[in-house]
Amino acid sequence: MRRMFGTAALLLTAALALAGCGGGGDNPLETTAASPSESASGGGTVVIGSFDFDESVLLASIYAQALEAKGVQVEEKPRIGSREVVYDQVKSGGLTIVPEYNGNLLAYVDKENTASTAEEINAALAEKLPPELEVLDSSPAEDKDTLSVTKETAQNTATMDDLAKVSKDMVVGGPPEFKNRWEQAFKDVYGIEFKEWKPTGPTTADAIKDGSIQVGNVFSTDPKMTVNDLVPLEDTKNIFPAQNVTPLVNKAGVDDTVRTTLNDISAKLTTDSLLDMMQKIAVNKDEPAMVAGEWLKSNGLG
Repeated sequence: MRRMFGTAALLLTAALALAGCGGGGDNPLETTAASPSESASGGGTVVIGSFDFDESVLLASIYAQALEAKGVQVEEKPRIGSREVVYDQVKSGGLTIVPEYNGNLLAYVDKENTASTAEEINAALAEKLPPELEVLDSSPAEDKDTLSVTKETAQNTATMDDLAKVSKDMVVGGPPEFKNRWEQAFKDVYGIEFKEWKPTGPTTADAIKDGSIQVGNVFSTDPKMTVNDLVPLEDTKNIFPAQNVTPLVNKAGVDDTVRTTLNDISAKLTTDSLLDMMQKIAVNKDEPAMVAGEWLKSNGLG
């Protein structure tokens, strides 16, 4: 849910932030990079942007360091802001590449689309994206909604189908809006009905661990999944749309070297490896660039 297209307030915030950038080097969207037609690795600069959260910065650094190892000239523009701003920059050629999440990207370009699997979502994106843009190979890695439980609970309740059999005795937690968004869908798709819904917000993972709730909405790469030893229930009917990490690129700005390098990254990036890297950043306080370099080296991509 946190990756969904922004509200009007986010747009206003982004606009005010941009308006307040006075000097030439202060605005992350100002670039001296070549135009898209000149930005492929044959001679120009590939500009890689990221959203304003650590995981996106990490992924952009993975892309950047891998491309640099291939001799590609790269410029990074981290923490640009919301999808509204970043998407338009890739479309215009101000950015060449951004690490995206395919489900939320589709929700942004086609709000009515109901595709849920990675294959369905990517097929829809191929039809809905403007001609300037394309998505490259999606990775197995996902940062998506889950209903998660303790390992002890997961021994007997491993899937959301299993949850339906016991949910009336369970308290569920999540963001304040979680009940309104999902209560009816859980009932319609799985027959899940909870004893009580609690607005646990950012404390959801801790609340599962301490037993004040039995199941909760935690994102799949949230470091608290590991810290609290939680297990996501298998979503056998894909009620939560896929959110595979997927490079969004400006076609004119990338060549075969760039495409092949990013596709090689996607082939090796998993949810478990992304979760491990995010724990190093959030818990160990390691720098994203260092974590990215370690992952690339360990996977023969650096």
